[in-house]
Amino acid sequence: MFRLFSSPALLIGSVLLCSAGCNRTEKKPEPPPPMSVMFVSPVTEEVTEYEEFTGRTAATEVVELRARVSGYLDAVKFEDGALVSKGDVLFKIDDRQFVAEEERAAAAVLQIEARIKKLTSQLRRAEELMAKKALSENELETAQYDLDEANAALQEAKAALNVAHLNVQFSTISAPLSGQIGRSMVDVGNIVTTDQTALATIVPLDQVHVYFDIDERTVLRLRRLEKTGTIVNAMKEPVVVRISLADSDEFAIEGKVDFLDNQIDPATGTLRARATISNTDGLLTPGLFVRLKFPIGKPEAALLIPEEAMASDQGRPFVYVVGKDEEKSIAEARSVELGPLVGQRRVIRTGLTMSDQIIVTGLQRLRRKMEIKAKPAQETP
Repeated sequence: MFRLFSSPALLIGSVLLCSAGCNRTEKKPEPPPPMSVMFVSPVTEEVTEYEEFTGRTAATEVVELRARVSGYLDAVKFEDGALVSKGDVLFKIDDRQFVAEEERAAAAVLQIEARIKKLTSQLRRAEELMAKKALSENELETAQYDLDEANAALQEAKAALNVAHLNVQFSTISAPLSGQIGRSMVDVGNIVTTDQTALATIVPLDQVHVYFDIDERTVLRLRRLEKTGTIVNAMKEPVVVRISLADSDEFAIEGKVDFLDNQIDPATGTLRARATISNTDGLLTPGLFVRLKFPIGKPEAALLIPEEAMASDQGRPFVYVVGKDEEKSIAEARSVELGPLVGQRRVIRTGLTMSDQIIVTGLQRLRRKMEIKAKPAQETP
């Protein structure tokens, strides 16, 4: 049989523990402090809206030199890739046979001219005899026909002499324009064939073209703006475009649109356009990739905000602005309609006003209607 022992000290301790446990209350965790963000105000500037396109540079002219007479190549008188001037001698074809042909044709001309002198003298004597009734009419006509035939033969001989002279000239191939020549495609000693053998290519470098394609929507938009008088037709007045190269984000090069195609390519749905750029410094060369800004409309006042303030929800752009919920500052999402990018700032067409405070920091952690502590971006948070 068990016996229960009781101790006053144990009893008092149990009562105290029970009392302490029964009187304990759970403390609620304190809410986190409002998130600190920085904001800026929109600015207004005169902005010309642009559409951006990509394109390639091309030579304003491309001349492929070919032989105009057949023969063996005697000399190449330029360095591959050199700058040449109009009239510089570039190739020399062996012209000995052409010179000999020219001399033969010249001799034929002299021979016929001497025969014409003889026949002219004979016709004069025949006319005198005819006047004295000492010559038949048939003999006079024969003398006249012989002279006419000789004159025709002289014209033929002179034509042959001109051809021979041209062949001598064609054996020396000169630069038809100033520019940069490529490599020589034929070595000395090889035979070249008339109008078939390509010798070299020359392209001018003082100007280059930029070809780019305008999509259908932009073409229609431009046509409607032309009808309302907002913009001018690119073919009636020069349209200045800004161009950026592959190694730069700045559109520092200026060009003028001088060609719009007369129909849209059904395969691509685009309209081919061309701008001309001055290249006096020789920086540009045909075949370069470029980006191009085509102006849409006239300069107008626009609202701009930093590009880093932009956010997106399922493809719909919005920004966070500092809003109010009673006495608290909250992050309010505001849907906006975007315009073009100007430097590091984005044009906002609708959705914001000058009085809005645009949040530019902590966008990844912000949530709609989250309580925030906002400070101007010029201050240190």
